[in-house]
Amino acid sequence: MLARHFVRAALAALIIVASGAQAEDKLVFLTSWYAQAEHGGFYQALAKGIYKKYGLDVAIKMGGPQVNGQQLLLAGNADLIMGYDFQVLKGQEQGFPLVTVAASFQKDLQGMMTHDDVSGLDGLKSKTILVAGSGQTTWWPWLRAKYSYTDAQTKPYTFNLQPFFADGNTAQQAYPSSEPFQAQKEGVKAKFFLFADSGYPPYGTTIVTTWKLVKDKPDVIARFVRASMEGWKSYFEDPAAANELIKKDNPNMKDDQIAFGIAQLKALKVATGGDAATRGIGVMTEERWKATYEYMVSAGLLKKDVDWKQAYTLQFVKDLKVLP
Repeated sequence: MLARHFVRAALAALIIVASGAQAEDKLVFLTSWYAQAEHGGFYQALAKGIYKKYGLDVAIKMGGPQVNGQQLLLAGNADLIMGYDFQVLKGQEQGFPLVTVAASFQKDLQGMMTHDDVSGLDGLKSKTILVAGSGQTTWWPWLRAKYSYTDAQTKPYTFNLQPFFADGNTAQQAYPSSEPFQAQKEGVKAKFFLFADSGYPPYGTTIVTTWKLVKDKPDVIARFVRASMEGWKSYFEDPAAANELIKKDNPNMKDDQIAFGIAQLKALKVATGGDAATRGIGVMTEERWKATYEYMVSAGLLKKDVDWKQAYTLQFVKDLKVLP
């Protein structure tokens, strides 16, 4: 019994020493936009000390319209960024050493906001569809091909909702916590349809870094991924701590919009549905990446000879098991 007690004490001491050594591991994580509920898991991991528990000193920096996250990552001004699959696959085409190490959301957050008379994404034949420039090179070719829509139906989306409010025959691209919230505030009845629920393949709110960091510091990346996914689990249980940091970074983000965003994320099961339900938050699969690659090639968005398997690694999520 004494020997067993000694072994346990020694192991505990080693863990404490290891934790102390890891405390010097500093990381800069750059988000894709201003702080919001869609970033909540990362802020929760910071606010609740989950990063520190894993020996990490993490600084979260906000993205925005004038911030090129990929450029900052490649220049060494950030260690990891909040990315998306198309960005990394195109990066492979351009020879950039980008790699996705985890996916916070099993579903991309892009979708369509319609008026109350539409019952689904297949009900837009007679509608004007507002599409931003970025949508033309991401989701629009998928939607157009899936439902036989035409480019003639589209008009530019300028991120002004007045055209939608003024015309009951208009539908527009949207994110679940943004445009639908604005419509609700205006008293306009609207519906939201997530593209992912109809087969749009990319993941959402991914963690992207460089192959160099993956090879040089795999343990640091592993701890960051695990801590972040534990942050997401904690955020959906009680988001109060993260929300305070979100509002501190982004004073324009009010309590009612954060609450609306969290409710949408939960209802759509973006983090906890799909493979995450049984394999844990953050999980990715080769099948999903292949589906995104094949869609991009078929839509003329990516060259066929791109080595798509270099766009991701499963080593940090295959045994993660942070179950919702």
